Amino acid sequence: MNTLQTEHSDAGEHWVEKLNDGTPVLIRPLREEDHDRDRRFLSSIAYEARRFRFIAGISSGLPSLDPQRMPIDYHQRMGYIALAHVDGCLQQIGVSRYAGIPGSLRCECAVAVCEDWQRKGLGTRLLLHLIEAARRNGYEWMISRDKANNYAMHRLTKAQGFTSRYLGGDVSEILHELDLRA
Repeated sequence: MNTLQTEHSDAGEHWVEKLNDGTPVLIRPLREEDHDRDRRFLSSIAYEARRFRFIAGISSGLPSLDPQRMPIDYHQRMGYIALAHVDGCLQQIGVSRYAGIPGSLRCECAVAVCEDWQRKGLGTRLLLHLIEAARRNGYEWMISRDKANNYAMHRLTKAQGFTSRYLGGDVSEILHELDLRA
């Protein structure tokens, strides 16, 4: 087990929250033992969804949110997992992450939710926990860089107060930004 995780107070926090349809889900920080479950989860969602949500670092100097290259340290790299009982088994149904951008007070975020669990408020809950963690850890801005046709992320970020703009005249990508000082 990662010693940073056991010494960090955020590692043990968790919430049981009801989705819009009343279904209870467990949301907690990602842990080292979640690595295989998270890898399976991300491989189970559609390619387009993975590309939408984890584009970070592909074409810029932004940090990678790829779970293979992003161990959680509960400060510069944070993640939350959403778990629910499905057919009697505890199953991962969503994940959110942020990674601090070196040399700045900005962090980049990503959210992914299983298709069957979308439009129930889970993405919002995962993003809200991520925003709170980023504030607690001293970040001043949270950003999400996405494909312009990722309408789900656009709706999610807009509902939480992010502003959006195209990157340098390129209309294929959009940058969502949230001032965490507000």
